[in-house]
Amino acid sequence: MSWLSPGDLFPALTVLRAGDGSISLPRDLAGSFGIVVFYRGSWCPYCNAQLRGFQRATDSLTKVGAKVVALSVDDEATTAELIAKHGLTFPVGHSADAKAISEKTGAFVDPDGGFLQSTGFILDPTGHVVISVYSSGAIGRLVPEDAVGMLRYLRQHTPAS
Repeated sequence: MSWLSPGDLFPALTVLRAGDGSISLPRDLAGSFGIVVFYRGSWCPYCNAQLRGFQRATDSLTKVGAKVVALSVDDEATTAELIAKHGLTFPVGHSADAKAISEKTGAFVDPDGGFLQSTGFILDPTGHVVISVYSSGAIGRLVPEDAVGMLRYLRQHTPAS
């Protein structure tokens, strides 16, 4: 297990998507900047605030060409309740295999609860990591304001190809 650093290609991950189908990363984000959020679970107040924040930032994220995807180990029913509670419109994955995701991404797994600790990534349109934010506990996470600011900067300072 090793952390993903800027420039690394985000590993292929597939998780079930609440509602229907699956989420395939980084493929489903190809061509756009991507924000990938692993959250601890619907029970975590910090995670709820983070997800609500990304939902509120939808317009700003759209303006900088970003798509958001979130996932956790929560089951589908719990995830569906969370989506409804916060009106989330971005894809949210459920029933994630914490150990397998940790092995591919370096995300911390809680030794007692078996859930993924908060982890966030900003990906470029080719699926390479721009920023990785790892937390080993309840606090310390990627927030929408920082993501939008970073993506504005990148769009202004990266030559068009």
